[in-house]
Amino acid sequence: MLFTKLKTKAAHLIRGESAEEQAHNFLISKGLKPVTRNFHCKKGELDLIMTDKQSLVIIEVRFRKTDKYGSAAESITRAKQSRIIAATHMYLASQKTDQPIRFDVIAISGNGTIDWIQNAF
Repeated sequence: MLFTKLKTKAAHLIRGESAEEQAHNFLISKGLKPVTRNFHCKKGELDLIMTDKQSLVIIEVRFRKTDKYGSAAESITRAKQSRIIAATHMYLASQKTDQPIRFDVIAISGNGTIDWIQNAF
C-alpha cells in the first residue's frame, strides 16, 4: 500500500497569507490598484505591489499576534528594508516604469488593528 504525504502549511504561513489578503483588501478599499503579489527573486520577496494615483507602491505586510517582542511595524529592520529595496531594483529591471516609487508598510496586530504607514522608508 502506498502512502502519500499531505503537505500541510505551517500555522505561521497560513496567518501570513491571511494577513496579506487582509492588507490587499484594505488597500483596495482605500483606492489602490493591484499590480502583482508575492514577487520573488534572488534578492527577496515583495509582498504587494500596487499603484496609488501616479505612484508605484511597494508594500511590506507584517503581522504580529502580540506586541510582546515588538510591534509588527518594529519588526521591519534596516536589513529587511535593504532586502526589500534590492528586490524592488530586481522588479524594476524587469518592468520598465518611470513612476515614482513609494515604500509602505501594513502592520496588522493580533487584535485586527491595521496600521498603514505610507512612505515608511
